[in-house]
Amino acid sequence: MKTHPLADLDWSRAHTAPIQMRYSDADAMGHLNNAVYVQYLETARVLMMQDLGGDINALLTVLARIELDYVREIRLGQTVEVQTLLEHVGRSSYSFVVRMMADGEPCAYGRTVQVNVGTDKRPAPLSDEWMRRMAPYAAPGVLPGSH
Repeated sequence: MKTHPLADLDWSRAHTAPIQMRYSDADAMGHLNNAVYVQYLETARVLMMQDLGGDINALLTVLARIELDYVREIRLGQTVEVQTLLEHVGRSSYSFVVRMMADGEPCAYGRTVQVNVGTDKRPAPLSDEWMRRMAPYAAPGVLPGSH
């Protein structure tokens, strides 16, 4: 079986967010509905930003892109967690790569692109403070000091 390109990343620095699966997250066949994966990624991003400290309400971002590759089904009752790494930081945008795990097995890989905006809803530079806060979860070589 061919492995996913993101499978080769070093995930040891990733932020890990446990996900509480709900009965309504599964379809009649007992596996996670594909749309729920996106909700889990959003939950993981919010938990990560909360864990970084600071005022997450002051970080105004919009989700500009999301991509998901499903590699294995997730079934009702499994233990689910989402692992997130900072992949890239631009002037006003940044991207995360994610690995969704169920019972310790990779089930989906994804990427999200966020754009930092000002109160006028136009792209705005990401502050040095937020880049510093995100550094511990940066994939190797993304930010100065990331291994």
